[in-house]
Amino acid sequence: MKAIFIGVGVGPGDPELMTLKAARYIEQADVISYIVNDKGVSQAKTIAADALLRCKSTQEIPVVMPMSEDRRIANKVYDAAAARIGQAVEAGLTVVFLCEGDPLFFGSFAYLLERLQSQVTCEVVPGISSVHAASSALQLPLTVQKESFAVISGRHSQQKIIDTLNNHDSVVILKAGRSRQYILDAISAANRTDDANYLEYISRDNQKIQRDIRTLENEAGPYFSLFVITKTTQGRGQ
Repeated sequence: MKAIFIGVGVGPGDPELMTLKAARYIEQADVISYIVNDKGVSQAKTIAADALLRCKSTQEIPVVMPMSEDRRIANKVYDAAAARIGQAVEAGLTVVFLCEGDPLFFGSFAYLLERLQSQVTCEVVPGISSVHAASSALQLPLTVQKESFAVISGRHSQQKIIDTLNNHDSVVILKAGRSRQYILDAISAANRTDDANYLEYISRDNQKIQRDIRTLENEAGPYFSLFVITKTTQGRGQ
């Protein structure tokens, strides 16, 4: 494999949902890079653990990302990481960056790609996103026929969420944890409570599915949580 920077999607959590190409690129990498929190935990690295056992290289570039909404802090981290990764690729090494879900869907890889794609050769290996994993877990189509579909983040304003729910047949709300209660209020305000499902840790051992969101506690949820709101089964496709 030639010297290149590759964003590799490792899927939502179940190692068996990684693609064959993702596993092969991980195994052939000269350097493995990944986001890690200040406690030393990397979700993407954990998901790719089996493939990493077959990786001959021991070189790593961990990207320590503090839990902060201050983008100035994040940008400094991405600047430093991009510099290290760029130097490695220019030295003739292939760097594989592990990404939860898909690299270009709410992924940190996008910020590194923006910084590096004009300097080094880059490639992207897509992965299964939490959106599609959630649809599979629910055994619920996201869209059929002429239905519209939107993805929004829990970081948006409550009014933005309400407008999205009013204007689209199916909506997925990501990053729901901290904002869970006001998302519930928005769903209620849009009269979509009966259409909504809540999921945590999709495809992982501690996966949780709540089909009646009225039973959710009035508290924040985990980072890895989302809402899936679709039309009720009755009447779809007519």
